[in-house]
Amino acid sequence: MKISVLGSGGWGTALAILLHHNNHEVTMWTFFPEEAERLDRERTNEKLLPGVMIPPEIPITSDLSCARDAGLVVLAVPSFAVTATAGNLAPIIRPGTVVVNVGKGLDSQNGYCRFSESISRVLGSGHPVVALTGPTHAEEVSRGIPTAILAASTDREAAQLTQDVFMSGVCFRVYTSDDIIGAELGGAFKNIIALGAGISDGLGLGDNSKAAFMTRGLTEIARLGVALGARQETFAGLSGVGDLIVTCTSMHSRNRRAGILIGKGKDAQTAMKEVGAVVEGYYATEAGYHLAQKMGVSMPITTAMYHVLYEGGSAREAIGMLMGREKKGETEELWIH
Repeated sequence: MKISVLGSGGWGTALAILLHHNNHEVTMWTFFPEEAERLDRERTNEKLLPGVMIPPEIPITSDLSCARDAGLVVLAVPSFAVTATAGNLAPIIRPGTVVVNVGKGLDSQNGYCRFSESISRVLGSGHPVVALTGPTHAEEVSRGIPTAILAASTDREAAQLTQDVFMSGVCFRVYTSDDIIGAELGGAFKNIIALGAGISDGLGLGDNSKAAFMTRGLTEIARLGVALGARQETFAGLSGVGDLIVTCTSMHSRNRRAGILIGKGKDAQTAMKEVGAVVEGYYATEAGYHLAQKMGVSMPITTAMYHVLYEGGSAREAIGMLMGREKKGETEELWIH
């Protein structure tokens, strides 16, 4: 199958290599002509995936018309560029082309809607959208380390096609789901908790603290997800607890690394600049906070994170506020709000 991977970052590069090894005809696209020339010449993205070589059979271009004849298009661009890139695709791709989005976040320019909603709106009907999400670091996928992921869509055939295309022997296993709402929200909101887990590490609070943060964080993001139409069991799967674990515990995670810097006393903007890449948890915190207010859902950890990131609050004081909340039973605030 002809496949266009739009995005030359770590994740786009890793997926292009995976799909090439799965014997598909893959083209990789980047918005920047100079980057396309450099990657084509050097055949490696040394900053993001050191030591990983891009096979010479994969063309690298800045011409979006590469997607014209593709049977499947992978959107692997930063979250701020998802809607715009999809809009640019609209006059190019053929009717029925499946669009797979791997970005994790929400469209802040359009009322914090999910990316599948934004993509469907700008492409129009006739283009099934699949969210490919779960506990996946590009650094590991690019090296063939065994990984499991979720392909979620309201279109069963599109989800199954994505499963067939991406499945790769012992190194990449794909499950399907029709709960694209839960899959996308889990992928977006776990970044809030991962950033907070990093802050916990930066404060030197220890394993007990981070375990509590992750567990109660999952509870509240699932509670908001269910209020927005997701199924609660999705948050116990790959796009929920699975993605939460890998993002909160690994130094591959930009969110965790930025959180560590904040916990050590740096402000959010400085921490993100030092990480040197998009820290999705920062933007997800804003979205989660405002959606929780709109839906009337209790999200104390997200509220504390918003206070630290957007209101200049102290991270250590925020921990004290969370620990000093009124007494509750563990099941008193169920996932179903």
